[in-house]
Amino acid sequence: MGLRARIALSMVGLALLGVTVLGLLVHTRVAGAQLHEARAALDRRLVETVHADLQGQATELSDAGLPAPLRAEVVKGGSRLTYLDGSTLWAATKVGDRVVALSRPYAPERAALADLDQALIWSGVVAAALASLAGFAIATGLSRRIRRAAGTATRVAAGDLAARVGRSGRDEVALLGRALDRMADSLQARLEAERRVTADIAHELRTPVTGLVTAAELLPPGRPSELVRDRVAVLRRLVEDVIEVARLDTATESADVSEFRLGVLARRVAGDGPGEVRVIEDAVVATDRRRVERVLGNLLANARRHGAEPVEVVVEGARVTVRDHGRGFSPELLADGPQRFRTGARERGSGTGLGLTIALGQARVLGATLSLSNAEDGGALATLDLSASAVSADELQ
Repeated sequence: MGLRARIALSMVGLALLGVTVLGLLVHTRVAGAQLHEARAALDRRLVETVHADLQGQATELSDAGLPAPLRAEVVKGGSRLTYLDGSTLWAATKVGDRVVALSRPYAPERAALADLDQALIWSGVVAAALASLAGFAIATGLSRRIRRAAGTATRVAAGDLAARVGRSGRDEVALLGRALDRMADSLQARLEAERRVTADIAHELRTPVTGLVTAAELLPPGRPSELVRDRVAVLRRLVEDVIEVARLDTATESADVSEFRLGVLARRVAGDGPGEVRVIEDAVVATDRRRVERVLGNLLANARRHGAEPVEVVVEGARVTVRDHGRGFSPELLADGPQRFRTGARERGSGTGLGLTIALGQARVLGATLSLSNAEDGGALATLDLSASAVSADELQ
């Protein structure tokens, strides 16, 4: 049950409870007042009639049909008493040795009380309906504000660090929105600081690493020199990857669009390395060829380095799937996404952990979707979906 329904039902319940309590109170007070007034009027009439009877005038005094409990009390106490017997109100007293009484119908009072009860019931129904409408209206506004805050939180979690609730007010929802905005400000400041540090370090390392590469090339031939050159090359690739990540973080990259066949590109990227490329259905896409090559190259490198053979590349229309037959992605990586400088699973081997980060960043620039999952029968599964960039047959003509 949603928040709106809960608030509306709560207000209806409170309205019904209040109307019921008020109705019972009014009913009790009115019924008591009616009975008291009727008793007093009949008692006065009894006094006047007894006085007339004592003066020898003809009166309507009679004890016919007098209820036994009333007769017993009058005989016992000798005072004036009134008694409600069903729909008849009695007043009786003792005159000498006689018990005399008057009676009158009490139906008019009961009818008036029934009309009052009906009016109270209809008033309760109207009050409950109005409370329901008011509760629904209040709950709708509150739910809309909470949903807006939740939507902002979702956008921030998805990477839109500029999203803000931006609502004024002094109630709890406004406090929640301001707290969420402060959290987003803090998160944005920290991430921007991290990106600046990453970019600064990468750029500062580029010059000395370039010098190391040049110096390594001047070393005399031999196994130690080969090892040094290999490690320097790895360091250089790492610096270039960090710089690329820093560029992607700035969100200023744009795609250089051109048309090409995705199956042909996938075969060329896979090259002569281990693995199989299957083109079930080729498609022409209009997007950035270099960035698609970068994404597929990183996915293949990740599968070959951290997975197990065979590595399969399947092209089906504008979708490319890269799969290995290792242990698959770790639950942490699938839940949180690839983290920089972390592979996400020890059993998938060592590595910088930047390949998937770069692939996701390049996919965002392309407007494509890159999803990571595990195959049912084992192995990591990465799918690049370029459907938004697919060129139809009509466009080709």
